[in-house]
Amino acid sequence: MTLPDVDSINQWRQQLAAKRQQLAESYLREPHPQHYLKQHSKLIDTILGSLWQHFALTEQASLIAVGGYGRAQLFPHSDIDLLILLPASPNTDLAEQISRFVGLLWDIGLEIGHSVRTLPECLSAARSDITITTTLLENRFISGDAAHWQQLNILLEQQLEPLSFYEAKIQEQQQRHNRYFGVSNNLEPNLKESPGGLRDLHTILWVSKAIGLGQQWDALAQRHILTRSEARLIKHSEQQLQRLRINLHLLARRHEDRLIFDLQQQIALAWGLADSPAKRASEQVMQIYYRAAKTINQLNGILLPNLLARLYSQIPRCTENINQHFYAVNGMLGIYQADVFDKHPAAILEAFLMLQRQPQLSGFAPRMLRALWHARRHINERFRQNPQHRALFLQIFREPHGLTRSLRRMNLYGVLGKYLPSFGQIVGQMQHDLFHVYTVDEHILMVVRNLRRFANNIFSHEYPFMSHLMSDFERPEVLYLAGLFHDIAKGRGGDHSSLGQLDAIDFCQQHALSTEDSELIGWLVAEHLTMSNTAQKKDIYDPSVIQRFAEQVITPRRLTALYLLTVADIRGTSPKVWNSWKAKLLEELYHATLRLLKRGGQVDVASELEERKQQAQALLRLHTLAEGAEKELWAQLDSLYFVRHDAKEIAWHATHLYQRVNNSQATVKARLADDRVGIQVLVYTRDQLELFTRICAFFGRTNYSIADAKVYTTRHGYALDTFHIFIPEHHQGDYRDMINFIEFELAASLQAQQTIQLPKAGRISRHLKHFPITPQVLIRPDDKDHFFVLSIVAGDRTGLLAHIAKVLSDFRLNVQSAKIMTLGSRAEDFFLISGPALEDNKTVLALESALMNTLRL
Repeated sequence: MTLPDVDSINQWRQQLAAKRQQLAESYLREPHPQHYLKQHSKLIDTILGSLWQHFALTEQASLIAVGGYGRAQLFPHSDIDLLILLPASPNTDLAEQISRFVGLLWDIGLEIGHSVRTLPECLSAARSDITITTTLLENRFISGDAAHWQQLNILLEQQLEPLSFYEAKIQEQQQRHNRYFGVSNNLEPNLKESPGGLRDLHTILWVSKAIGLGQQWDALAQRHILTRSEARLIKHSEQQLQRLRINLHLLARRHEDRLIFDLQQQIALAWGLADSPAKRASEQVMQIYYRAAKTINQLNGILLPNLLARLYSQIPRCTENINQHFYAVNGMLGIYQADVFDKHPAAILEAFLMLQRQPQLSGFAPRMLRALWHARRHINERFRQNPQHRALFLQIFREPHGLTRSLRRMNLYGVLGKYLPSFGQIVGQMQHDLFHVYTVDEHILMVVRNLRRFANNIFSHEYPFMSHLMSDFERPEVLYLAGLFHDIAKGRGGDHSSLGQLDAIDFCQQHALSTEDSELIGWLVAEHLTMSNTAQKKDIYDPSVIQRFAEQVITPRRLTALYLLTVADIRGTSPKVWNSWKAKLLEELYHATLRLLKRGGQVDVASELEERKQQAQALLRLHTLAEGAEKELWAQLDSLYFVRHDAKEIAWHATHLYQRVNNSQATVKARLADDRVGIQVLVYTRDQLELFTRICAFFGRTNYSIADAKVYTTRHGYALDTFHIFIPEHHQGDYRDMINFIEFELAASLQAQQTIQLPKAGRISRHLKHFPITPQVLIRPDDKDHFFVLSIVAGDRTGLLAHIAKVLSDFRLNVQSAKIMTLGSRAEDFFLISGPALEDNKTVLALESALMNTLRL
């Protein structure tokens, strides 16, 4: 044997690259995934066989393809998994030859994953590691000693214990699902590993082969494990994911199995999809993925239990009658007759109701699950108009237990989308709004799940106040139905709240709900964003804001319903969006509005402010301040100050400032906020140009995020500003150290009066990079015509607020208050501003232009 020279290696490398390129170009012209995968595997077979012969290894060992390559499903940049099977432990010469062979494969551009084992070593490794067992199951002979390869398969089959193998693969699948969030609807799903991915199909075929039923879909259909229609559906879904994965590898030019943001739009365009007014091309291709994954998830859930039933066919069954249609069998719900859903379509919905009423049952028995899945075809307009079916559907929402589980099952098996066609339209629909991490259907079910948790005593420790409100809320099904419909009209174009309200009202009328409940459900859907917007975008300590909100909700029942729905909705967007700051704002808005409604709905501003002052004075006495100590400070404060601050803040300010009313030095005080995840900062100093910008720049440079700012100027020209800031997770430490740092460094910065150093623009998130937000700037008079409201929507980045503040100071505008709302990578900021520039239309246009330029940076 002569070793290849450099020229030969380069020639092989070039030939391999050229033939792979030809395959890729042919695929892009006519995208047939199965053909590509087989041809790619065949290409590599030829090359490996030739090199194996070159090294004269045929008589000494067997070259075997395993894993995905063994299935002849070799994706563009997947590893080429090989087993080099030896008759005995290799001598030095053979080991050296094999090493040179493998090294050459890497030299010519093949990414190899290989193992070198004897037959006993293979069997021993398979006994100790289920992954190796699985890899060896999928083997294919390439070159060498075929008899030795055949012996390996015979011994593997003899050694394999089907039931143990099944249990191990089921456990492995569940662990994998949990590792990938347990749902197929995360925003960058793994085509191979996520629930509903290709690996779920492999698991079915692995188990099937282990049982001896074959490893092809047609073989399973012939043995009646699959029906012909199921085989067609599973093949179609498999090809969809294979096509996506091939495109992903080719575009990424590497082994990449995640549908990453960077490539979603490119893949969509490669599929011939185009942006529409309602949906981006990327959203369309992702919906194709989600629906294929959902189908695979469904059939995985049907086929694996049926395969298990084959293994357990000799085990006695424990049964218990439930009614004329259903019985319990081995801890699952079964049916007496396979055609029960054909003869009695109402049993489709009754099946889910039975599971709710029989919590000891773990799910549907295999035969019933398949019959139920195929019975979806009966859910048509006639089915939906049947009064019995409507009553059954409503009863599912009225049951005290099991609603979340039932809705998830109904969604998984396509029943919910069939019964509510408007829900079916949003199944798998993506939300590129930078804060929802679920598809619309999953988000809706998360919201209903959150509402149910409020009603379940087991979870009362999570949100005690919400659980208390829910326990007193009559007919809670109206909340669950409002949750079901609140986002059901997304993706249609137009206002999804208004369109969803129409759907909800139609549903209520068709299902004979009372007028009171119908109106409440419709109102909740229409106004489901109102409370969140009020709490996070307006000054909830202003009595007039509370009065306007109270005029919208009208009654305490509506207020409580909206509060519960709002919290459930925000918590259902993403684990990162909800925090105790939002919880505090919403709870304070709820209590303030409830007090007003109980008083008759009319605000007496003077009485409200007097009560607030008295509460603050009571707190000051608790802090041992002498009576009247606050008078000098309060003499410099007008009613606007008392409107904007609550009693706790007023008392806190007075505690630190009553002896510093005319102090020439800047005073900075900080404390742990009531929500215990943020810090409240008080700044008191002689008013100066660009003060707000200087403070925002300080926090921007130190990576502290401002959530709320109240800016006030006293009668004698002092700035009395209050900020609520969040600390980045990687900066978390002892809050006392942070407070000391802020008090000292910010005071020094204000006192030094040096040139303002704006923070450098930080890196934007990958999500924002590939799904950018079009900046929005809106300036309008406030409700009282005293100030102007500046609304800004933009992609969030480090230092954004400081740069906005600099533009405002350049136009000599005063910031009265600021509400900073960050939703994932989306910033929605609201400023109450004043200044002569706002009275001139040309200057306002120039201001808007300057802000837009800043937001685009």
